[in-house]
Order: sequence, then structure tokens, then C-alpha cells
Amino acid sequence: MTKLKSLVAKIAFAGVAAIAVQAPSYAIDGMSLEYGTGNNTQLARIGAQFNWGPNWNFWQSNGTHIGGYWDLSLANWRMNHYNNTNDSGNLIDLGLTPVLRFQRDDGRGFYGEAGIGVHLFSKLYRNNDKVLSTAFQFGDHIGAGYVFSNGLDLGVRLQHFSNGGIKQPNGGVNFAVARVAYKF
Repeated sequence: MTKLKSLVAKIAFAGVAAIAVQAPSYAIDGMSLEYGTGNNTQLARIGAQFNWGPNWNFWQSNGTHIGGYWDLSLANWRMNHYNNTNDSGNLIDLGLTPVLRFQRDDGRGFYGEAGIGVHLFSKLYRNNDKVLSTAFQFGDHIGAGYVFSNGLDLGVRLQHFSNGGIKQPNGGVNFAVARVAYKF
């Protein structure tokens, strides 16, 4: 498992680095740190955001619009009752999520967002009577927050992971997530 974790971390780092050194349209537009908890599991996640740009605004009116961004993330999940024991276990989660965000045109102030993306786990999730029987998972979230004039973004999310019925059992896992981000 250690080799797989190392490989996932190297691939994630290489992907972010490759995108970051490309043309300005692919430069990282923000970074985030997140902490969440649910089902006796804690997640700690780092993310890089890539804005879609003004040409991708779906709706615009009265100084607000619906735009979006890509969220590339790498997370560690700590399971407190791994395999229904009192032992703990960890898994690594690599995710990519397109996110729609309703916000002011200047990107500051209150916002609401929603996203559905794909995630690859380093091993199967088995914790506290919940089992996700595939390493491939869908992750969806709804969230809200506030972006300050200096670019600091504070938000909360409700996040759900499930394999969409690809294979049973598919218990699903829900998290309450606090998010701190900085928009460049």
C-alpha cells in the first residue's frame, strides 16, 4: 500500500506542476485547505483551483453570474473504526471536480456552489459499518462561503461520496467540510 500511496502522491504532484507551468490560461488560480468529518472519519484535503474564465459564464445579471472552476484535490482520510474494529486506517483520495459557482462579477462577497466530480481511492473504504466497494467514487457537494477583498475565501460544504451504484455494497459517506482558500 505504501508504494501505491507514493505513486498517487507523485502523480498528483506531477499533474499540478505540469498544469502550473503551462500557458497563463492553465495557471493555478487558487489553493485550498479543507478539513471534514463524518461517519467516524476525518479528511484533510489540499486543492488547486483553475477558473474557467469569463467566456464560460452560464448566466449573468445585475453584477452576478454563474461561472465555475476545476478543483484538483489530494486528501487523506483517517478512519477511526477501520474494518469495524477499534483500529484506525488511512486512505488517499485523488479527485477532480468541475464546480459551478454563483457569485458577484468581481469574485468577492458571498457565493453558493455545487460540484460533482470523480475520485480515486488508494484502497476500499470500510469503516463504522459503511463500505464503498470500489476505489473509483463520485464526490458531490453543495457549499457556501465568503471571499474577502484580499482574496481569502472561507466556506463550508456538505459532501457525499458514492460509486453511483456501480457495485454493491455502496453505503455512501457524508462529510461536513470547512474550507479555507486563497484566490490569486
